[in-house]
Amino acid sequence: MMNDENTPVDLLFAEDADPVGSLGVSEQPWKIMIVDDEPAIHDVTTLALKGVQFQGRDLEFIHCYSGEAAKKAILDNPDTAVILLDVVMESEHAGLSVARFVRSEADNKKVRIVLRTGQPGQAPERKVISDYDINDYKEKTELTSNKLFTLMYSCLRAYSDIDTIERSKLGLIHVVESSADIFKLSSIDRFVGGVLEQLAALLNAGRGSLYLGNEGNRDGLAIQLRDDNWHVIAGTGAYCAATGKPVEAVLNSHKLHVIKKAQVEKRNIIEDDMFVAYFDAHGDHLNLLFIDGVSEMDTLEQYLVDIFTRNISVAFDNVYLHEDIEATQSEIVYMLGEAVEKRSRETGNHVKRVAEISRLLALEVGLSENDAETLCVASPLHDLGKIAIPDGILNKPGLHTPEEKEIMRTHAEIGYLMLGNSKRRILQAAAIVAHEHHERWDGAGYPRGLAGDDIHIYGRITAVADVFDALGSSRCYKTPWALEDIKALFERERGKQFDPRLVDILFEKMNEVVAIRERLPDQD
Repeated sequence: MMNDENTPVDLLFAEDADPVGSLGVSEQPWKIMIVDDEPAIHDVTTLALKGVQFQGRDLEFIHCYSGEAAKKAILDNPDTAVILLDVVMESEHAGLSVARFVRSEADNKKVRIVLRTGQPGQAPERKVISDYDINDYKEKTELTSNKLFTLMYSCLRAYSDIDTIERSKLGLIHVVESSADIFKLSSIDRFVGGVLEQLAALLNAGRGSLYLGNEGNRDGLAIQLRDDNWHVIAGTGAYCAATGKPVEAVLNSHKLHVIKKAQVEKRNIIEDDMFVAYFDAHGDHLNLLFIDGVSEMDTLEQYLVDIFTRNISVAFDNVYLHEDIEATQSEIVYMLGEAVEKRSRETGNHVKRVAEISRLLALEVGLSENDAETLCVASPLHDLGKIAIPDGILNKPGLHTPEEKEIMRTHAEIGYLMLGNSKRRILQAAAIVAHEHHERWDGAGYPRGLAGDDIHIYGRITAVADVFDALGSSRCYKTPWALEDIKALFERERGKQFDPRLVDILFEKMNEVVAIRERLPDQD
């Protein structure tokens, strides 16, 4: 291969290159693999392509002197853009073997393969084109400097276009999967934290690829407008410890200016390596996501982020509505539980403490966060059936007679019957709790005499939480027990009245349980 006469090698491609295109801002060079067993071919090719740039990026050459070396190199460099491939090397068809390996075994469909041969008879062009997935076929004598320039330019443009399509597909898949993942989060704090991590992942571009990188590598904040002030509700990267702080304590004045700009203009902002996503939910809710260290985004990246933020904007309203419904439901449950407690001349905070202790025990015993939260909301209704017990029995200061005791015990069955017909998850859980929180591990409880694991875990947990808190509280028939006396009773009843594993957990978490009681004291 020779240079065209009067065409200096270092002036090839000296004309203006294409502006930065679909691969985004990147300084990484295009990888060009030269596969030929003649060192002179390597030398003249690199000389001819000296100083060449495409889309503002240099060329990096990978030299392979055999077909076997090329197979290893393509596995080590899957982002190779162009392979200039000789046919005859260690065997007559070594190059064709490499071409088949690249497409089939390495499963690399993007790299552009140009077959170069000095012996056309060894690999007839028509047969090679029809039998192998190559992109061009050249005789070495054809490749003057200008023709090599044209060949390289067209191959890189084709590779860039294919890469854009591939990134678009993968980016859209990531957007869909990200949206689906965060839609599962019902708590607004967890939801926003999930959105932040997914958006950080979406913007964590490696070599111009929007979908590469690990979630949370970007530094970012999820912030919410509350009482005319912005507060951090989630953080990632360098801002992990910022949750709960006012934004002014976390960001400098310039970054606060960009956030204010997004708020005033009600749109996404990209400015000075910062990205702010604006979400205006219905009602009084306004949220922003701030991502730091974001390079200038190209058209594809902006398009994918816009799709993501549009999806999330719809989801924000749904999550707020879901959270409001759950909060209302929880409030009603607490009100019912407190109504029963007040009728028993007891303080309403007992049901709140039972709820919190139940959630703690549920998580420690291995229940999911969802199940633990369900039990927390349901457990305040454990004594709902007492609403049907006569006042004279319910509030009797002394011991009950055998007949009164039997009437008192009916509250478990009554509570179950009141709640059991509901199809709602929380009320179904409450029905279980009401029915089984007086069953005993040894089978001597009521109303059905269940034993061991036949008692639902919700009932076993609530039994521990209810008895622990009741013993430490004032009742019409007793004064509060000292903590040591309560612990002594649980030691005696471990494996008898109570699930032994739950008693062990209660003792391990005693400091946290006591903290719950101190945080929710009885009201005078």
